[in-house]
Amino acid sequence: MLLLAGLFLLALVAGISFRLGPELRRPTLVGPAFQIAPAMLLASLPTAARFDFPIGSENGALAYNAQHFTDNRHLGDDLNGIGGENSDLGDPVFAVADGGVLLAREAGPGWGNVIIVLHAYEENGVRKFVQSYYGHLDTILVQPRQNVRRGEQIATIGTANGRYWAHLHFEMREFTTPFVGPGYRDDPRGWIDPSAFIASHRGAPEDDVGRKPLP
Repeated sequence: MLLLAGLFLLALVAGISFRLGPELRRPTLVGPAFQIAPAMLLASLPTAARFDFPIGSENGALAYNAQHFTDNRHLGDDLNGIGGENSDLGDPVFAVADGGVLLAREAGPGWGNVIIVLHAYEENGVRKFVQSYYGHLDTILVQPRQNVRRGEQIATIGTANGRYWAHLHFEMREFTTPFVGPGYRDDPRGWIDPSAFIASHRGAPEDDVGRKPLP
């Protein structure tokens, strides 16, 4: 009986560890000063008038979505150049809207360089906040606490230090902190469908591409 009880407890502990392991191992990589966005930062953010796509043309014509939000528990969109593989390595990554940079740094294995930008926008007369998240970057062209404008180049597309074919892992989040986090999760609450959000907050006709043409 004692042996059976011991085996049961061992199996129970193993099961709990298996389920909670991914949450316990989630990378934080967040400096203490940025754990909570200061009220002054939130108040000073410019109000974003519109949002656009982060690579290719502003309506996404020069890119395709290789892995959509929630596909295989994915928390963002994997955006690729239309040539596939490494054809888009080094291509520009643009800020999707006016905002302030929360984080711009190497984020550890599997992520490569990451940028997180905080945006303020108005919806139904209410000021709201949303984050845009750019992962697997090759080069970073901005710094934390720097303000950026919609369509401004902030980075180039990378491979997460050779881990993947070149692409942009792009997320939209309800958070106001620079939490690096997982790339996949069973519960997507707090994350937003990036393509759907941008499509509903473009504030411009489909043929309005305000960004300079790519070379």
